[in-house]
Amino acid sequence: MVFMEHPENNAEYKGLTVNKGIEQPLTINPYLNRKVRPKRRLFSVNEYVDGIVKGDVSVLSQAVTLIESIKPEHQAIAQEVIEKCLPYSGNSIRVGISGVPGAGKSTSIDVFGLHVLERGGKLAVLAIDPSSERSKGSILGDKTRMEKLSVHPDAFIRPSPAAGSLGGVARKTRETIILCEAAGFDKIFVETVGVGQSETAVYSMVDFFLLIQLAGTGDELQGIKRGIMEMADGIVINKADGNNIEKAKLAATHFRNALHLFPAPESGWTPEVLTYSGFYNIGVKEIWDMIFRYFDFVKANGYFEHRRNEQAKYWMYETINEHLRDSFYNDCLIKDMLACQEREVLEGRSTSFAAARHLLDVYFSHTKDIK
Repeated sequence: MVFMEHPENNAEYKGLTVNKGIEQPLTINPYLNRKVRPKRRLFSVNEYVDGIVKGDVSVLSQAVTLIESIKPEHQAIAQEVIEKCLPYSGNSIRVGISGVPGAGKSTSIDVFGLHVLERGGKLAVLAIDPSSERSKGSILGDKTRMEKLSVHPDAFIRPSPAAGSLGGVARKTRETIILCEAAGFDKIFVETVGVGQSETAVYSMVDFFLLIQLAGTGDELQGIKRGIMEMADGIVINKADGNNIEKAKLAATHFRNALHLFPAPESGWTPEVLTYSGFYNIGVKEIWDMIFRYFDFVKANGYFEHRRNEQAKYWMYETINEHLRDSFYNDCLIKDMLACQEREVLEGRSTSFAAARHLLDVYFSHTKDIK
């Protein structure tokens, strides 16, 4: 770079000099010429399975990414991996954790996880983050709220976007559980987005359903649906500390009274209501004592295996429904007809039910002809 000479440095200006300026860097990024890092290659099915069974968290993470992918080629590999991992799964305790937004689910999981890991074993946390309906994006910030678990060597935290699926929990979470169990994780936490519908899906994939509630937020019983309370195997009131202890105890009494009005659970277990403070780690041991009492109870009376079998049937039918839905909407003839039928409904020339019936009739006759 050429510097312009300052006139002050001329000999006629004695005793006055001006130093040259600092040479400015080039405006072109020198790193642009570096080679682009090659894309991470896909493992073979056997490489995925071997890595998962050996407990390789990196391979496990890549396999879960395959499960979440919508690409057909990724889905085909993922299903083969799941089938081969199935014999190594099933030997864990699965705990679903739900509650209203702000109830402290992530903070509680951080404390619960550390407590249960003290007994040994490995813990996988599958946290479902709500997705934006507009951008389909998700913050995936659960790891930031699980500060201690996220750096624990025996913990695996996998935040996943709800991606618009009903209640934020889909078949993919169920399949991820299988991979985590095959990788040696003997304790699985599934955290829901806490929006209402997701609890039904979580209940169908866990052994114990824990409902986290808050006290001092108004009418506690009004803030939760009866159906969710009926599914709960245990209810815990969080933030029972400081000036909130009495309110938490009162809320617990209200919940206990409400549970007496519900039919007895099929398991024969009477749900318990406890108070605790996740932030101050108060009452956490009592909660886990309750959970382990539940497992001893249902394994003794045979309900544990019964529930697992019912869940397997449930997900078989859910998978059938999902494939039928995908087959319908991806059919070329149906794609062409959908816009036309929409106009018929919007212009009042057909009812929604008649249009749906017509599309289904065309689809079934069309697929029958192909066969």
